[in-house]
Amino acid sequence: MEALIPVINKLQDVFNTVGADVIQLPQIVVVGTQSSGKSSVLESLVGRDVLPRGTGIVTRRPLIFQLVHVDTEDRRKTSEENGIDGEEWGKFLHTKNKIYTNFEEIRQEIEAETERISGINKGISEEPIHLKVFSPNVVNLTLVDLPGITKVPVGDQPKDIEIQIRELIVKYISNPNSIILAVTAANTDMATSEALKVAREVDPDGRRTLAVVTKLDLMDAGTDAMDILMGRVIPVKLGIIGVVNRSQLDINQKKSVADAIRDEYAFLQKKYPSLANRSGTKYLARTLNRLLMHHIRDCLPELKTRINVLAAQYQSLLNSYGEPVEDQSATLLQLITKFAAEYCHTIEGTAKYIETTELCGGARICYIFHETFGRTLESVDPLGGLTTIDVLTAIRNATGPRPALFVPEVSFELLVKRQVKRLEEPSLRCVELVHEEMQRIIQHCSNYSTQELLRFPKLHDAIVEVVTSLLRKRLPVTNDMVHNLVAIELAYINTKHPDFADACGLMNHNIEEQRRNRMRDLPSAVPRDKAAAGGAQSASSGDQTDSGGMGNWRGMLKRGEDGMAVDRTVPQSPLLSSPQKGHAVNLLDVPVPVSRKLSAREQRDCEVIERLIKSYFLIVRKNIQDSVPKAVMHFLVNHVKDSLQSELVGQLYKSVLLDDLLTESEDMAQRRNEAADMLKALQKASQVIAEIRETHLW
Repeated sequence: MEALIPVINKLQDVFNTVGADVIQLPQIVVVGTQSSGKSSVLESLVGRDVLPRGTGIVTRRPLIFQLVHVDTEDRRKTSEENGIDGEEWGKFLHTKNKIYTNFEEIRQEIEAETERISGINKGISEEPIHLKVFSPNVVNLTLVDLPGITKVPVGDQPKDIEIQIRELIVKYISNPNSIILAVTAANTDMATSEALKVAREVDPDGRRTLAVVTKLDLMDAGTDAMDILMGRVIPVKLGIIGVVNRSQLDINQKKSVADAIRDEYAFLQKKYPSLANRSGTKYLARTLNRLLMHHIRDCLPELKTRINVLAAQYQSLLNSYGEPVEDQSATLLQLITKFAAEYCHTIEGTAKYIETTELCGGARICYIFHETFGRTLESVDPLGGLTTIDVLTAIRNATGPRPALFVPEVSFELLVKRQVKRLEEPSLRCVELVHEEMQRIIQHCSNYSTQELLRFPKLHDAIVEVVTSLLRKRLPVTNDMVHNLVAIELAYINTKHPDFADACGLMNHNIEEQRRNRMRDLPSAVPRDKAAAGGAQSASSGDQTDSGGMGNWRGMLKRGEDGMAVDRTVPQSPLLSSPQKGHAVNLLDVPVPVSRKLSAREQRDCEVIERLIKSYFLIVRKNIQDSVPKAVMHFLVNHVKDSLQSELVGQLYKSVLLDDLLTESEDMAQRRNEAADMLKALQKASQVIAEIRETHLW
């Protein structure tokens, strides 16, 4: 069991070499208020004057002590190897292999290193100082000395010094593998102990908190700490140990720690004889050693698991950084090929890294085609922006100076082309959205699929530029094709389209039905033979028209009654009033329009044209909705997929560009080395734990 603590010290050395705090190792964290005797307790455990002294806040950085017990043989061997003259020595992590045999120099180095990082203004820092002390007079322990808890800033201390110190303390004692050593002075009220209060916040069950009561010799006359030490005031699960510190006078008079421990023993025998064997610095050291050993034994299984997990993570990280480049040509071709493959796989939905938070690649393109573009087309009103006046005006303008017997075809073609033209803008927007998604796929492949490219920022930028240029070249070609698709629909209005002919036939049937209903509702005063003759004459007129082209819907335009009043109204110029005598009449005057009702024929003409426009528009919209995605896939998406590899190779696979493109980023080599060092440390730590199993220490 005793050998477990050196094992943890060895693990601490392993992780200190890489400067990383990735593993929370078992250690004893000393917590207390300023002037509670915290530093004196630590010096008693070390057995030497090693800590800076002074008023106010002295400990301004975490100080991690590793006390290593060395026997005579080890001390002699180390002395010969390093030329050390003495039984005790210390080593700092930041001074590498320098060995200190003078503990006054160690104290001065602590002060200098504290000021180097924390400055001279009494501020604190979270960066720890690592000190390893080798001595035959210590037990194996790992201790952490933290700044004393304070309430009021002194001098030029920061105003939030209390919060800073508290956060630093909580950071260390929150480590579940740590033992909390809560130091409280005997001449203060135990119930107001800040050390015990902060310890209970992170360790409410008290499973890893040990209390130390200092300054037993400074209590008021007639009082003692018996109730406190027996746990009657505040119980602590791991126990309460009383100690006697050196006074400031003792320190000024250079009283040694060994002499102080002898005086402490005499004081305890005199004042607390029943507790003397469970109090004092030596008992505290043995207790801490025992608690730490048991705590290490309990923590090792979880520690082993944590080390193995981290080793796997760092191995994966190191693999992502890649090996140093040896064959530049092969490496460049491999990276280009991999990027092109990942780009195509992302479009096809077979990429290794599939996005789970949003649509990406081919899935997003599909969404653009069938959701965004499809819904946009469906939202386009076939008669949007087209009023009854527009229809009536187009009919009149197409007849010229003579009144028309039939609705001219020109008016229908003119109006339907105007409506079909409105499909061009959403079609071009569809091309733009797909182009943007193709551009986004580049970044997706860089971030998730080919992290090796992050090693070579110039190659990454060059690949992005080549793909962007290829997409940019295909954009106008695709836009032209979409322009042409709409232009094709505008070039020839196919009134013989089967769907359009069916729609006209249906409308013809509906109008014929409406005509029969009107004749059925005629008053008896109107001879039906005249009405029928008028209907037959109209039908006869319709039959005499050209049956080709739009003849199948012309005939229905003459059916119905012209004289019936309807609800539709259009702006109508009032009749010009009779000119007054002596005033000329200007026939070009445009009076203010007023509303009038459409005649039956005008209403019928407008309704027929609108129905025909809607019918033909829906046919064209269906064609556009089908042909635009096909054009985009052929001219943009598939073309880029098929030519990406050859384009990248042709633009980048050149001997003159190899050195430049395969230049690693400045910090990549450093990060690779750090990951390799950490992986080596984790593997070494795993070996150390394996040795524990082999020697049956665990």
